[in-house]
Amino acid sequence: MATSVLRGRRGLLLLAAAVLAVLAAVALVLTSREPADVAMSQAGQEQLPPAGSSAGPAAMAKSEPVSVDVPKIGAHSTLISLGLNADDTVQVPPLSNPMQAGWYEYGPTPGELGPAVILGHIDGNKDKGIFYDLKKLAPGDDISVARLDGTTAHFVVYKTDLVPKDAFQPDAVYGNTPGPELRLITCGGSFDRAAHNYVDNVIVYAKLASG
Repeated sequence: MATSVLRGRRGLLLLAAAVLAVLAAVALVLTSREPADVAMSQAGQEQLPPAGSSAGPAAMAKSEPVSVDVPKIGAHSTLISLGLNADDTVQVPPLSNPMQAGWYEYGPTPGELGPAVILGHIDGNKDKGIFYDLKKLAPGDDISVARLDGTTAHFVVYKTDLVPKDAFQPDAVYGNTPGPELRLITCGGSFDRAAHNYVDNVIVYAKLASG
């Protein structure tokens, strides 16, 4: 059963650990070509909500998400729930289907107060993943999440970060927010062949849109 908030500090640390390891299985994919480095534009990427601004639109009632759409990058996926593995790491979508995204069920549902979290692969099974172009999102871009109750939560991006996995700060991503927010997360940066993983995470921050 999903809860409306992350399970305290333990939940933050577990989810942080999962993000550091998320999509690590890309070691087995795209072996036929060199992954391109992410060229992140810094222009406009550090735009945060103005200090002292209101929390924005009222939070929506709890309702599980069923799909996510990111028009700018042509990404559409149904959403599967992601819980915890037996070792307390967070589940990720199946690498065998890299176009499948999932939402962390122990966080807020999209539209509820707080940061909802959606994870997706950058690639897998020798194909591009649902969030292959996530790094291209910029402030003002739209994201929509259809919900089980028939409503749609519309979000507007306000920041896209490329964060080294060894410098990941869980509180900055999953901590309390003054209003309903959304995080989209995937791997990014250069590919470390020795470690069989990407060295960074791409993290998109978005707020619930008004109206």
